[in-house]
Amino acid sequence: MSKRLRNSEVCADCSSSDPRWASVNRGVLICDECCGVHRSLGRHNSQVRHLSNTPWPPTQLQMVQTLYNNGANAIWEHTLLDPSSMTSGKRKPNPQDKVHPNKTEFVKSKYQMLAFVHRLPCRDDDSTAAADLSKQLHSSVRTGNLETCLRLLSLGAQANYFHPEKGNTPLHIAAKAGQVCQAELLCVYGADPGAPDSNGKTPIHYARQAGHQDLADRLMEIQYELTDRLAFYLCGRKPDHKNGQHFIIPAQMTDATLPISLQLSDHLFEELAMDVYDEVDRRETDAVWLATQNHSTLVTETTVVPFLPVNPEYSSTRNQGRQKLARFNAHEFATLVIDILSDAKRRQQGNSVSSPKGTVCIHQSVWTLICPMDRFLCRSSWR
Repeated sequence: MSKRLRNSEVCADCSSSDPRWASVNRGVLICDECCGVHRSLGRHNSQVRHLSNTPWPPTQLQMVQTLYNNGANAIWEHTLLDPSSMTSGKRKPNPQDKVHPNKTEFVKSKYQMLAFVHRLPCRDDDSTAAADLSKQLHSSVRTGNLETCLRLLSLGAQANYFHPEKGNTPLHIAAKAGQVCQAELLCVYGADPGAPDSNGKTPIHYARQAGHQDLADRLMEIQYELTDRLAFYLCGRKPDHKNGQHFIIPAQMTDATLPISLQLSDHLFEELAMDVYDEVDRRETDAVWLATQNHSTLVTETTVVPFLPVNPEYSSTRNQGRQKLARFNAHEFATLVIDILSDAKRRQQGNSVSSPKGTVCIHQSVWTLICPMDRFLCRSSWR
């Protein structure tokens, strides 16, 4: 995003000029101070990226710009903007307000509690209401109206909803219609580019079939986003998916100790990989955030995020394990990432054919740190 364009924008949360960060899943631009609060909420609430110091997939940045320019912030501030709904007495902070408590409390109310989002009338059957919203989303993604789809997602529509009559998901529809930004938004909210429809075809297949080659290539990248991000964290390179290279595994660092094998089901391995992905994001974002502060007093305040914030959807055991990932030094964490990349490749290639469980080789130096996290890694009650 050009500096000239950024100078014409304001922070969605406090109206400060020249916001330098974006919340990808909220479709808003935010300033440094509000970004610190967003980061403390965790990626399950707000996925933040620096506008210029973070590598962006061009179509994802285009999606965020489109949402912001079309007023996506009004979705998260509905009752603040609607005079008939103003019953809470809440006030939006000004740029001069303190981060704590003013901006912190507002950002938490806005994105964590969704206190200002438009609420639908209560219905007896919540599952029916969610299905109705998801069907509306399914119909809307063939158009370019991004903010309508974000509004539906904010109300509870499911990005991976499988339409029982149509036999496909919203991403199949967006891919076939060539709606690049809709596809980006759906994937940010968890849509699976590799999910088959009732005919066994994926969104990637429909994009290629309809001649949307760039979209098909982007969906392929998203399908491997987790392992691509881990590889890029280690060596600054990503696989060449167009030419059939789907994994890059850096050479194992010298370690005199032998690896220890753990038996993890595919489900538990996926959760471990996702938690390590979140820790990579925390470390990289933390580095960018600190590098852009220029000795600001913000660095000494509680906006620094020393470990992964608690996700209330996870068990206390899993949350404790996620937070202990911050204790790994650079070498130990890199070793764990390599182990996960190696096992992800093996599982994807089907080398664990006969058993529902696979073997993850964790090096002993890393195991010493993980050992207090035995329940985090080895128990089926992880969730």
